[in-house]
Order: sequence, then structure tokens, then C-alpha cells
Amino acid sequence: MATRTKTDKIVIPVIVALSLVVPLVVLLLMNLNVRYNLLGLEVGTFPFFHAVINACTALLLLAGYFLIKIGDMKWHRNVMITAFALSCVFLVSYVISKISNDPVPYGGEGILRPIYFFILISHIVLSGIIVPLVLFTMYRGLNKQYIKHKKVARWTFPIWFYVSVTGVLVYIFMLPYY
Repeated sequence: MATRTKTDKIVIPVIVALSLVVPLVVLLLMNLNVRYNLLGLEVGTFPFFHAVINACTALLLLAGYFLIKIGDMKWHRNVMITAFALSCVFLVSYVISKISNDPVPYGGEGILRPIYFFILISHIVLSGIIVPLVLFTMYRGLNKQYIKHKKVARWTFPIWFYVSVTGVLVYIFMLPYY
């Protein structure tokens, strides 16, 4: 078993705590009885912004993947840090949107309904799973623990990419109902 560094002994519990707290906070906010429109924005503003962030994140993830495949570690790092920063902006905005606006129900019918709910449910489940994966991947990469980074990144990349793309798809499905 590998020994943990001093930094690991601090960072790993923080990552675990954040991985538990973030989904719980989002879940609590989704079930608020009263909403407070903090920024005075219309209902569809946040979802559009979130779709743009998700699309940009997906493109950055692809760029990061190809950059590491060609061996450009510097640009890979910069692109992945940017993707992480965008995801952080998304998370803050998403929390504000849950405080500000009531959930909008999906009104689609027919074959689109089960497709939408499959995409939505898989997106939600994997969104919770991606938090610790991204945090561990970023931590290992930034600390030059490249073997550990690569092991977790093999899982992180496809899940993070899927969550980003399905975030855009959820927006497209919901667009008529905002």
C-alpha cells in the first residue's frame, strides 16, 4: 500500500468532504419551499448559461485529451485547469439558480420522454460521482503524481465529458418549457 504524504492527509479528507457536501447542498436547494431570485433573472437565463458552460467544458475536455495524447503537458494542464474553473463557475451558478427559480417540469411526450429521463437521471447520478473524480484528478496532476493522475483520469475524462454533453442535451430537451 502506498504511503500518504503530509499533503494527502489534508487534501484527501477535504476532497471526500466536498464530494459529500456538494451533492447534498444541491439536493437541499432543489427542494426549497421558497425561492429568492437573487439576481432578478428570468427562468431560462440560468439554463442557457449552464448549457454554454457545459458545451465549453466538453470542448476543453476534448482539447485536453488530444493535447495529452500528443504529449503537450503544459497546454494539457492549462486547458484542464480552465475546464475545472468553468465547472466551478457552473456549480456556483447552479446553486444560485436553485435558490432563485422553481424547477421547471419536462412536458415532452412519446418516445422523447423516456429518452429525456434516461439522459437526465444518468446526468444527475454521474454529476455526483464526478465531483471526487475531478478533484482527485486535478490534485494528482497538479502535484506531479502522474501515475496516480493517469489512473484516475481514465475514469474521470469519459464521465466528466458525458456529464458536460448531457448537460447540454438536458437544456435542449427543456428549451420549449422555459
